[in-house]
Amino acid sequence: MSGHSKWATTKHKKAAIDAKRGKLFAKLIKNIEVAARTGGADPDGNPTLFDAIQKARKNSVPMDNIQRAVKRGSGAEAGGADYQTIMYEGYGPNGVAVLIECLTDNRNRAAGEVRTAMTRNGGNMADPGSVSYLFNRKGVVLLAKGELGEDDVLGAVLDAGAEEVNDLGESFEVVSEPTDLVDVRTALQKAGIDYDSAEANFVPDMSVPVDVDGARKVFKLIDALEDCDDVQNVYSNVDVSDEVMAALED
Repeated sequence: MSGHSKWATTKHKKAAIDAKRGKLFAKLIKNIEVAARTGGADPDGNPTLFDAIQKARKNSVPMDNIQRAVKRGSGAEAGGADYQTIMYEGYGPNGVAVLIECLTDNRNRAAGEVRTAMTRNGGNMADPGSVSYLFNRKGVVLLAKGELGEDDVLGAVLDAGAEEVNDLGESFEVVSEPTDLVDVRTALQKAGIDYDSAEANFVPDMSVPVDVDGARKVFKLIDALEDCDDVQNVYSNVDVSDEVMAALED
């Protein structure tokens, strides 16, 4: 199993035991605003916006909120912020590498929030480039299993540029180069296969296994980072085994 699917599985299971999902709506809306500002308000001509809307709908964001975000982002309605993407790098407990992707209209506030969350939860900030080399940018499509088998998914996406299909338990994850992401999700659509999200993510080359105590500390740090308003995504190379995850759920 690749280091990537281990982190994907970890993140998937962690989300399932996370009680805090309140901040998710705000992050999904921000994604839509930025996509509309960058590529225009038409989802058919703006694949990033199409996928941002798809993910928001799958997470039960009301259509009114989605449409208003598109209008704000495209300038059709006042109130949109000028968000910038900033990446921070660091190490968490047990030497786990952490990449923190921020979408913010205030660099100083974002830097302060991230630094505080790191230092209070056993993390250390790192210089730019000292952690990011451990990750690659990849296109990642997530879809619920339902009645689907791995062969069904493979058959649909192999010719579209998919590199691997990973079994995450209750869902499949299709990995590709970022440039093939739209082709892969279009191939799924043509095959009549519904998907939950399609986006470019940072994928670790290798993973760091942790015990129950280590996992608890790393999750505490990730939770604190994800709680920051300016933090959009947190990527890590932590590897939490099924046994450790089961112990955390007890």
